[in-house]
Formats: sequence, C-alpha cells, structure tokens
Amino acid sequence: MKACIQRVKHAEVLVNKEAVGKIDKGFLVLVGFEEADTIEDIDYITQKISKLRIFNDAQGKMNLDILEIQGQILWVSQFTLHASIKKSNRPSFTKAAPAQQAMELYNVSIQKMSTLLNQKIATGIFGADMQISLVNDGPVTIILDSKNKE
Repeated sequence: MKACIQRVKHAEVLVNKEAVGKIDKGFLVLVGFEEADTIEDIDYITQKISKLRIFNDAQGKMNLDILEIQGQILWVSQFTLHASIKKSNRPSFTKAAPAQQAMELYNVSIQKMSTLLNQKIATGIFGADMQISLVNDGPVTIILDSKNKE
C-alpha cells in the first residue's frame, strides 16, 4: 500500500462537477493498493498517518499530529501510485491490485482511519474520474510505502 499525504489548508473532490468530499485543515491522502497488500499494510499506513507529527506547534516546529490540531482527512483512491515506468515511458500498472480487491482494501482502510481518529473520513468515489483541488500547506507532502518502511 502506498499513500501520498499532503498537509492542506483545505481540499475538495469533485465528480461530475459535484463536490463529493471536502475538508478544511488536515490531510489529503491519496492511497493505492497492490495485489500483495493485506490488512497489515493498511494497519501500518493508517497508524503512521494517525500519529504523523507534521503540524506546527506554538513555536512553529512540526510537532503536532492530526488529532492535536482537530484536523480532517480526505481519503482518495489512486491506483497510479503503483505505476512503473522502468521499461518505457508509458506507465504500467501491473502491480496495482485488481479493481474489486482494491475497492475492498480501500473501504477497509477508510474504516480503520475513521476508527483510529474517531471521526468520519471524507472520501472521493472509488474508480470515478475525480477532480481534486487543494491548498497544500507548506507545502508538506509525505510518501509512505508499506512495503518499504523507511
């Protein structure tokens, strides 16, 4: 499982020009699943995100997590996180989980994140053509990979 976490002042997802997910201060999280992913991958990523201290404290130091700032999360599926361009300039998505498996993992990951933060998680629509707008705060962007825990 891969996640691209962006610290945002606000973010919104549109489908067919209609807002389906919207947050104020918090994280826009783009998530992608591969065929080998399991519940352990979801646990690793959601735990890391829930404790990620990248919001500024009173001294301006990145020291606060999402709960401490009463932030929100917008969770959006993005299979292209598993794109490979190793062999050509046209991306290959062979590592990405098949749609049905990815949708199940996506739904489980939303529930896990919601439980960890004790709040509703805003989302996009799995498999839809989405337009995302955001104001990246900082900018601060963190990439997590459950298969490469650096």
